[in-house]
Amino acid sequence: MKGISYRRFGGPEVLEYGDLPEPRLGPDHVLVKVCAAAVNPVDWKCREGRLDAALDTVFPVVPGWDVSGVVVQPGAAVTEYAVGDEVIGYVREDFLCRGTFAEYVAAPVRTLARKPRALSFEEAAGLPLAGLTAYQVLVGALKVGRGDTVLVHAAAGGVGSLAVQLAAHLGAHVVGTASEHHHDFLRSLGAEPAAYGEGMAERVRGLAPEGVDAVFDTVGGDTLRASAGLLAGDGRLASVADRDVVDLGGTYCFVRPDTGDLTRLADLAEQGVLTVHVTDTFPLHRTADAHRLSERGHTRGKIVVTVDWETEERRP
Repeated sequence: MKGISYRRFGGPEVLEYGDLPEPRLGPDHVLVKVCAAAVNPVDWKCREGRLDAALDTVFPVVPGWDVSGVVVQPGAAVTEYAVGDEVIGYVREDFLCRGTFAEYVAAPVRTLARKPRALSFEEAAGLPLAGLTAYQVLVGALKVGRGDTVLVHAAAGGVGSLAVQLAAHLGAHVVGTASEHHHDFLRSLGAEPAAYGEGMAERVRGLAPEGVDAVFDTVGGDTLRASAGLLAGDGRLASVADRDVVDLGGTYCFVRPDTGDLTRLADLAEQGVLTVHVTDTFPLHRTADAHRLSERGHTRGKIVVTVDWETEERRP
């Protein structure tokens, strides 16, 4: 099969396009023909070796954790899926090796759910990791409910844009930070925008004079510390970017694969509650360019890599 891999940690230049062995199919896995795979910041952080202390690495590594595609073979113990089923997945295992930027991926069934028909394969590929992060933080860690005021940082990004929509669906008043050129986009999602940078805290206080009930931090550092001072008396704080949140009385969250949670997100997408904004797509052989774009930051929504099967079969 064709795919992307890297044999050492480094920059985008270590990504190689070429022939790879098809993944072996374990009994609890499903072989998925990949249609699209979304890029997440964790992909290039893994490629740079930043998660080497947390995850064993088996080179060569096929990067990528998000996928949408079609089942071509279920494992011997799999009864949940059949050939031809359209699926999405946050295909994270406990080591780095078998990712989604390839023509096929062997995905554990615990990482999968059925693809929402309302989304294209490109849009659906952007839902799993970002959507699960938003869901597990808002529902699990922050316990957001009707009447809460929620502050979402980097609200125009992949995680943030889904968090805004989900928090609004839960009945919250949402304030989202983003660069000013994203503010109309945030309004379309249901958030009141506040600009980044110096004076951010004052701008948020202007929108929520009594403080916010919950903060969803995706930035860390000074933004996280400033956010702690914006909480109402019993406010809750959670971060996916900075473990120092624990010292501030908050919760650090690392997203987990969860079929039940992913199915709920797919249902919300089917109902039109959640949409996935795809800002750019790249063919599989240009995955390095997709990584470069992600590394620049300030992306609106998701960056997605697509597999054009007719083209890939002819590509040397």
